[in-house]
Amino acid sequence: MNPLLYTYGDEAPIAAPATPLIASALAIIRTSGKDAISLLASVFSRPHKLMEARGNTLVHGWILDKTAASPGTGPEKIDEVLVSVYRSPHSYTGEDAADISCHGGIATVQGVMRALHSAGFRDSLPGEFTFRAFMKGKLDLTRAESVMELVAAKTDQARNHAVNRLAGSLEQEIQSIKACLVHVLAGTELFLDYSEDEFMDAQGDDEAAGRLPDRVLAEEALVRLRMLADSYRMERLYHEGALVVIAGRPNAGKSSLFNLLLKEERAIVTSIAGTTRDWIEGWISIEGIPIRLVDTAGIREAGLGEDIEQLGMERSRKLLKAADLVLYVVDGSGPAADFDPSLLPDDLNRIILLWNKIDLMPATHSFLPQDALGISAKTGTGIPALGPVIAARLTLTLGGLEEGKPRQNAPGIGTERQQRLIQGAIQSLEQALALADQGEPLDLIAPLLREGVQALGEITGEVSTADMLEVMFSRFCVGK
Repeated sequence: MNPLLYTYGDEAPIAAPATPLIASALAIIRTSGKDAISLLASVFSRPHKLMEARGNTLVHGWILDKTAASPGTGPEKIDEVLVSVYRSPHSYTGEDAADISCHGGIATVQGVMRALHSAGFRDSLPGEFTFRAFMKGKLDLTRAESVMELVAAKTDQARNHAVNRLAGSLEQEIQSIKACLVHVLAGTELFLDYSEDEFMDAQGDDEAAGRLPDRVLAEEALVRLRMLADSYRMERLYHEGALVVIAGRPNAGKSSLFNLLLKEERAIVTSIAGTTRDWIEGWISIEGIPIRLVDTAGIREAGLGEDIEQLGMERSRKLLKAADLVLYVVDGSGPAADFDPSLLPDDLNRIILLWNKIDLMPATHSFLPQDALGISAKTGTGIPALGPVIAARLTLTLGGLEEGKPRQNAPGIGTERQQRLIQGAIQSLEQALALADQGEPLDLIAPLLREGVQALGEITGEVSTADMLEVMFSRFCVGK
C-alpha cells in the first residue's frame, strides 16, 4: 500500500517496523488504530486468546500467512512472536494497539508486514503514531517533538534534555508563562468592557491613564521568555553538535591527537611530513557535546608539495573556514617551534592553540606562548584538561554562555519552530510594554497581548492548523 495515498487524521489501522530493517536478533512492528487487535487476531495462531487479552499483557503465538494456505496443512507460519497488547485509552496513541516482537531477519519482518497488509492494515505515515498520540491528548507538541529529539540524541546530555521535555518541563513552563499573560490580558480587556469613569472608580488613576494592568506579571513573563529564547543556542549545540578541526603544519602531531581523542587508530601516523593527504573524521562526545572531529592535511607554504598534497591543504583551509572550533597543533619540541600565526583563522575565539610534544621540549625551550595549552599526543600529558577547554569555548561561541556553564535542569527549547514562536511572543510583549510606557490606550495594547498568548498556544499545540501539523510530523521516523 502506498502511504502517500493517505492523510493524517483518520483512524485507519496502521502498521510499521519500529526497528531498522537490518538483520538483527529481534525486531518490533507497531500497530494501532480502529479494530487493530481484531485485525491482528485474524492472522494470529491464537485469535481468541489475543482478543480476550487485557491491556499491558503479552500473548505468545505465530503470525500466519493465510494467502499461502494449502489443503490439509492450513495457513503458512511466518514467525513465532510475542504480541504486546495495549487497550484504549491506555496506549501510546490512545487507541487500541499492539507491538509484535518477532525475529529480526529482513525476510521475516517483510513477511509479517505482508500478513498485516492482508489483514487490513496500511503502512503508517512518518510520525503518524505520535500524531495520533497528540490528537488523542496523550502528548502536547513540545513532548511530541521531544520524541524525535530523543531518537536523534548523540550524547547523554542531549538525551537528558530531550527526556526533560518529554516529561513536560517545557510544556509546564510555557503554560505558566501563558497564564501570566492571560491574567494581564484579562485585566486589560476588563477596562475595554467598561467606560473610563467606571474603570477609574474601580481601579484608580494608574490603569485608567493608559498604563498596563498587572504590569509586573507582564515583565516577569518577558524575562522568562527571554531565558527560554537564550536556551535555544545551547540546546541546539547539544542536539546538532559542533565541527572541530585539527589543523597545523605537517608532522606537528595532528593525527596522533586525532587518534587519541577518538580512542582508536583511525589516522595513519608516521614521522614523514605530509602523510595525511586528505581529511578524515569521527564523532566523539566532550562534556556532553557531540563533536564532529576532523583531522586535516598539514598546512605549509604553497609550492612545497606535490599536487595531491596541495589539494589536501586546500581542503584543509576550507574546513578551517567552516569550523566551529580549530585545534591548532604546533610542534613545540624544537629549539624554535615551527609556528606561523598567519596560518590561523582571524577569529581567535574559534582557536585553541596546542603546544604539542612537550615531553620532548628541551630545557632551553620550556616556556609556552600565552593562551597555549601544553600537551603530548604521544603520552597523553595535558589531554584531560583539553576536554573542558573545548567545551567551555564551544558553549561560549555557540551556546552564548559567558561562564560556559548551562543552567542545570532549567527548561529549554529544542526546535526551530519553538524558537520562532518564542521570539514572536517576545516581540509582541516588548511592543505592548513600549506602548504602555508611552501612555498609549489599552485598545492598542490588547491585540499585542493576544498575539503573545496565541504564539505560546501554538508551541504546545492548543492553537494549530492541519497543514502545520502535517508538515511537522512528516519529518518524523515512519515507526514513530
